[in-house]
Amino acid sequence: MTKPFWCEVNERKLAQGDLLNRCLVPVFKPDFGTNGGEVPVGESDLIIITQSCDLENAKVDLVALCPIYSLAEFEEGNPQYKKRGEWEKVRKGRVEGLHLLGSPATPDDNQGALVVDFGQIFSLPPAYLEKRAEELGPRWRLDSPFLEHFSQAFARYFMRVGLPSSIPTFK
Repeated sequence: MTKPFWCEVNERKLAQGDLLNRCLVPVFKPDFGTNGGEVPVGESDLIIITQSCDLENAKVDLVALCPIYSLAEFEEGNPQYKKRGEWEKVRKGRVEGLHLLGSPATPDDNQGALVVDFGQIFSLPPAYLEKRAEELGPRWRLDSPFLEHFSQAFARYFMRVGLPSSIPTFK
């Protein structure tokens, strides 16, 4: 049996790894800046990436979050992931910017996994997110050691360094 990735919480307090469903997010259109600065709003399921200690100590004016999708939702906008073997590459950490997390309800079912897109980051006010957490009632929070693995995957994505050249291949 697979160890659960998540624990259930029911509090207003925010922490890294909190799953917040149906949050309001800005939707920037290609003509942004030419239409008077109006920004439409959509909804997205998000996971908090800001460090818990910064949230607890009120050290941030905005909380960083990434969108999180079911595999089927992600495949709708990214049909290449419907191909056999693509999710296995993501599971093994071989696809930059994507990270898989086990299902909150059925961690033994890999088809219920969730995918986090580190390539999109939203910044939202803590007060809005605390209110949203309260409205949601019981919700999911990543549990240790999955939280630390998630945090490390995010850090690895942003600490990449592209070099103009490399050491030649050994023959």
